[in-house]
Amino acid sequence: MSSVVLAHGAWSASWAWKKMRPLLRAAGHEFFSPTYTGLGDRAHLANRAIDLTTHIDDVANVLEFEDLKDVTLLGHSYGGMVATGVADKMADRIARVVYIDAFAPKDGQSLFDLLGPRGEAHMRAGADKDGDGWKLPLNPMPPDTAPEDSAWAVPKRRPQPIKTFEQKIKLAHTTFPPRHYIYARKNGPGDVFRQFGDRAKSEPGWKYYEIDASHNPHITCPDALMKLLTEIMAS
Repeated sequence: MSSVVLAHGAWSASWAWKKMRPLLRAAGHEFFSPTYTGLGDRAHLANRAIDLTTHIDDVANVLEFEDLKDVTLLGHSYGGMVATGVADKMADRIARVVYIDAFAPKDGQSLFDLLGPRGEAHMRAGADKDGDGWKLPLNPMPPDTAPEDSAWAVPKRRPQPIKTFEQKIKLAHTTFPPRHYIYARKNGPGDVFRQFGDRAKSEPGWKYYEIDASHNPHITCPDALMKLLTEIMAS
């Protein structure tokens, strides 16, 4: 049995991984999926001071207070920023980090840095228009999301504090636990995640995989994602 800990994506929360819970449980794993401060069931705590460090601490504290070791840490999308910070802070407790179509920052980079100037300008304009300047409005769900999945997921998503995208990550270490990157092949034009897949294919310390899915495989094809995670955790 493995302890699997999730760093979920932006605007999302633990609820978005409900299809994965029974699959991980059936495989004998203990699954911890903390919701970040200000999102999901913790949306009542949202405030403009929440930043990337807040969300890193949300996940790192689960490892500490549950006394978890030999952890498989999952980072999906924005959760790659969080997982990178957790891996830097709690490396002795982590067996591997699995980036699922996720941002993979280097020291001193913010998510806005990784989006690039156009992406940042678009997000800031949305925050100024619909988020009082400090909340990032929701990105749309991938176009191949089934209508029934959109029906339960979209109402639960919440705007995200902009500082989580602005804050540059500060890494204390240059070595990491083994890292695995799962790239979603069905991402559309302007795909920002290809750069991280290419990095994983070329840098030591990484293993690279692909999944025949768009950006949210935990929603659109959980069985395929579970099969791939099983392969990774057995390696």
